[in-house]
Amino acid sequence: MIIIGCDYHPAFQQIAFVDIETGELQERRLQHREEAEKFYRELAAQGIKVRVGMEASGHARWFERLLSELQFELWIGDAAEIHTKRVRKQKTDRQDAQLILQLMLEDRFPEIWVPSWENRDLRQLLWHRHRLVQARTRMMNQLQAVALNEGLRCKKKLFREAGREQLEAFRLAPWASRRRHDLLELLDRLTPTIAQLTQAIEQEVEKCPAARRLRTHPGVGPLTALAFVLIIGKAERFQCGKQVASYLGLVPLEKSSGNQRRLGHITKQGSSLLRFLLVEAAQVTARSLPEWRSKYYHLTMRRGRKIAKVAMARKLAVRLYWMMRKQWDYGQLTKFGSHAGKLGTGDGVQ
Repeated sequence: MIIIGCDYHPAFQQIAFVDIETGELQERRLQHREEAEKFYRELAAQGIKVRVGMEASGHARWFERLLSELQFELWIGDAAEIHTKRVRKQKTDRQDAQLILQLMLEDRFPEIWVPSWENRDLRQLLWHRHRLVQARTRMMNQLQAVALNEGLRCKKKLFREAGREQLEAFRLAPWASRRRHDLLELLDRLTPTIAQLTQAIEQEVEKCPAARRLRTHPGVGPLTALAFVLIIGKAERFQCGKQVASYLGLVPLEKSSGNQRRLGHITKQGSSLLRFLLVEAAQVTARSLPEWRSKYYHLTMRRGRKIAKVAMARKLAVRLYWMMRKQWDYGQLTKFGSHAGKLGTGDGVQ
């Protein structure tokens, strides 16, 4: 068996590999993508069992597909944890590959959960719609600026039939008129595309029982429900809601020492898309449920609107986690709550 420690870069990879039977250690630098593919295919042709370890990295899907095709075992590790295991101050690509190989040989490699290919492809659907919505919002803001410069202030009504007729009726300078025309044309092309992607997301939610259960929570739509299921993956990976909040970057950064405790802004680790969706969904939930509205206003008065939004998003993330882990819908959550089955409460399951 050959064990390979791979320091992956978009243009090349530095590897250190050892043959377990002979103990021979070698190092190579492989250029992407022809040289690297040739090297691994030659190993596969020899019928040798291979295990490859690398840090979690982007721009490596072709490499992962290649190893899967060759039936090589791939371990993907937590880059931050691998960095903490470094002893020497000096850092080079060779030393990175040697460190990964050493951790694999000593059974100390911090392997992480990797989503399936189907999961990753559905994430592309969510990101594609999210980016198109952002582009549409920027175009709408530019059109609002054009209208304001001509003395028209009608907010969302600008994009209805009457508002659009007023916008198109303005006599503008040649390049300002060209800008207005192009923005309206792009807006007309984006809107039906976004509608199609939204419909595709709703269809995927209908196929996913976990996402359908999360949708029963007030304020949680198909986009948030599907994104939560895809990004959290297996709920059993987490022992409690605090770990979920930390995984999503919704906990404060802490730098404490001695008797002083310093808390900063949230860490913003994890998926920025799911954080954004949770913040938006939490505000809708606060408008829908009286107890959430009271908590939101209380936090707003004490800490400000921004902190209140994040706090409610964290609360919603923990709730969705327990719904997903217990396979509950919103009705079961409100009936049993987080104290279900505990002594001294009246909400135990019968």
